[in-house]
Amino acid sequence: MSDSAPLPPVRLRPEAELAHAALSTPLLSRAARLARWAGPETRVDTGGSLVEEQLPAAAALLGLDGLDAAAEAAEAWRVAVDAGLVEITDEETGTVAPGDALALLTGGSPQDVLGVWLAALETVLEDASVPDLDGLVDALEEGGEIDFASLDWDPEAEAEFLDGVLGNLYLLSASEDGPGESPVPLPALAASVIVPGDMDEPTDAVLEQVSDAMMRLDDQFRLLEPVGAVEYEPVDEALMGDADTEPAAFADEDDISRYGMVRLTPLGVYGMRARLLEAGFEAPAVGDLADKGADVLLDGTAAFGPQAALAETERWLAEREPLAAARELLAAARGVDMGAPLRRLHCQQALSLVGPEAEPALREVLDDPELGGLARVWLSERGAADVPPPTEDLVFWLTVDTIAAQLQAEGNSEELQALVEGLAAQHSGFFAAAWRVDHPATPDVLEAMGRLHPDKRVAKEARKAAFKARSQQGL
Repeated sequence: MSDSAPLPPVRLRPEAELAHAALSTPLLSRAARLARWAGPETRVDTGGSLVEEQLPAAAALLGLDGLDAAAEAAEAWRVAVDAGLVEITDEETGTVAPGDALALLTGGSPQDVLGVWLAALETVLEDASVPDLDGLVDALEEGGEIDFASLDWDPEAEAEFLDGVLGNLYLLSASEDGPGESPVPLPALAASVIVPGDMDEPTDAVLEQVSDAMMRLDDQFRLLEPVGAVEYEPVDEALMGDADTEPAAFADEDDISRYGMVRLTPLGVYGMRARLLEAGFEAPAVGDLADKGADVLLDGTAAFGPQAALAETERWLAEREPLAAARELLAAARGVDMGAPLRRLHCQQALSLVGPEAEPALREVLDDPELGGLARVWLSERGAADVPPPTEDLVFWLTVDTIAAQLQAEGNSEELQALVEGLAAQHSGFFAAAWRVDHPATPDVLEAMGRLHPDKRVAKEARKAAFKARSQQGL
């Protein structure tokens, strides 16, 4: 992902709901229980970890048993320390006490709780980037530093890999063309960061990399699930020993689910967005513009998909009286800059959500050369009386403005091509009149019509009209 382009806006759950979810996650609730348990008799080593002889008691407190009980208790303790739920009061003696953050879980605001959870998430992400270090003692060099080369592990590359995968999962969750809240097959997610975008068919070597990545992700998502960042259906263990299985090819949907399915939870979406913002990405959320002016709304939603733009506009309108909102939108829609046609299109879409209380605002701009056309459309669609008919000049100006907006929003889409064909068919003298339209986008619109129209004769006529329009505007 590039941090120069805005990401698709996400829809976040209310902070109170997210905070409740955070408190209910297994890992944070375990960390909080250990923090309340910690006292004068609790001892930690120089790294802040519970001393080994206290792990059984910690595991018992948490109701953990089995081979992984001590490791799970140690992980919960580490989260408690890193998130500030536990404070090391004396490093020499290794004594601890409950930390200041512990009180935030019961007496803090939802934002306070989410801050503690984000700290827990960072700890888990760090752990998820560390491979299985069996035999680590044998890999230590003199001086106590790890020989990463002997472990075949690059910490930075591993962290970047996991960040890239989670970033792609975030994009899939936010994109209107993506699965939304539906789970994503693990092979597809692994392939999204391994297979080059210009590769039609992955090679055997690339497929092997995808398979290796899936196994790494299987371990990592198992770690991320207890902190509430993902919901994960692990890889079927029966497939682990099948060396001849190719993870990129499946017989049916049931086969796909056997290779792992994952999705970001609403809490995970919140956490990923917070990390992306911290890393310098532009990661909007629906509702960000609710307290901004209409000019910011109309410009800001230009990069949104239709559903997100609608949701953002509804939030914005909910904060305002209909008549005042309509006047503010109309004022923001004026202009002759390149972005003005798209602002007017978004203004028209926003006004379609406003009730009859806004009628006075629309009547006030009937004589406005830039807004009179959309005002007439709005009034006519609602059956308003005494709507003056548009002049021919206004009809042509509104047509050019509309096509200019569609070009900005969609480019050379099939819908725009159909619009162009319809205009040329309905008005035999369209191009003879259109080049005279006093609109800054007239030359570009006519050129686009020449590109889009399938009839060579009509396309040539449009290009000639575009040339005349440029000459008239001194371009």
